Amino acid sequence: MNNHNNMNILIVAERFWPEVGAAPSRLMNMAEGLKKQGCEIDILSSLPNYPKGKIFDDYKGCISKHEQHNGINIFRYWVYATVSHNPIARAINMFSFAIMIWLFALKAKRIKQYDYVIIQTPTLVSAASAMTIFKKLYHKKCILNVSDIWPSTAVDMGVMKEGSKSHQFMTWLEKFLYNNSDAILGQSQEILNHIKNYIPNTPQLLYRNLQTHHLHEAHTTKHQPLRLVFSGMLGVAQDVLSIIKNVPFSNLGVEFHIVGGGKQYDAIKQYIDANPNCGVTIYGFLPKERIPNLLQDFDVSLVPLATHIQGAFPSKIYDIIPLGLPIIFSGKGEPADFIKNHNLGYTSSPEDYEALIDNIKHLCHLSNAEYHKLSENCIAVSRDLLDFQLQIKTTFSFIKSI
Repeated sequence: MNNHNNMNILIVAERFWPEVGAAPSRLMNMAEGLKKQGCEIDILSSLPNYPKGKIFDDYKGCISKHEQHNGINIFRYWVYATVSHNPIARAINMFSFAIMIWLFALKAKRIKQYDYVIIQTPTLVSAASAMTIFKKLYHKKCILNVSDIWPSTAVDMGVMKEGSKSHQFMTWLEKFLYNNSDAILGQSQEILNHIKNYIPNTPQLLYRNLQTHHLHEAHTTKHQPLRLVFSGMLGVAQDVLSIIKNVPFSNLGVEFHIVGGGKQYDAIKQYIDANPNCGVTIYGFLPKERIPNLLQDFDVSLVPLATHIQGAFPSKIYDIIPLGLPIIFSGKGEPADFIKNHNLGYTSSPEDYEALIDNIKHLCHLSNAEYHKLSENCIAVSRDLLDFQLQIKTTFSFIKSI
């Protein structure tokens, strides 16, 4: 790690490979992308435990673990793993990683070699702990990588009351992070606009959650019946459960296929078992590498965002459109505008099931030529606007300029 022609970068992120989900895959892509640009990359993370809240078998019984993956050094520390809703258990979970990373702070010789530290937030607590170590103690240039705006996301989702003690504490941490950042990477324009209100002069870059994608051919024909797919986390934010309860897929002559797992998985499975003719099939989690080929067999992708969350942009949109799959989006904000402006599918407000049903009917009634055009739009936007390699080059230059 002593070659100082290269940039040495530490990325601090509680969620990381081999966990599944948007955050781990985004950060792994960033790490591997910067590595290909000639950077030396270290990762500071927790023992993997998401989404089940149990530490993965290979890591059980460790306080810390150092491993290498594709030439990237990963330093992991114990975390109190839980998926409990109990506020005390959640607090212990958040603070445990924030405290454990101080063990890494003892590696002074290694830390001195870093040119930049990229800190992932949320979670605010571990990000603030990292900011204290690397900015306040070691005076490193720190770049904040923001994928959700906390605590406003927590308020939007109804898990935190505005003005409560925990909200005040989180708001204080949020400001502390912004005020100590040398630069901001934000995964949506809304996030960057929000942060600009606090720190108008800090350099910013839109860093979308892109993957390296193989662009597929545009779809030319739809299946009969139409095949609609949801792929991803089945959480409260997506609320797929309410959709299957309110949209009569089989009456519409549509097959709805669900690929993924998460908090609502069991309830969805129970609903399907109790209503075998509802037109819905669920598969659970599948290996990431199988998903693109599997999704090719479908006609349209459903992307729901149940509550309008400021700054949220479901990264699955970027994964779906290179496959040539038009999108039915149920939600508001930047993703809805993106789909409308680029003509990638149809949008409706969250919980407006009538409008969602109309959009599904609309897609069923499209001619193959009209459907083909939508699919072509998806491929074109992926190629021209959402190129991962180009984004990494831009990010590399941006970091260098700080």
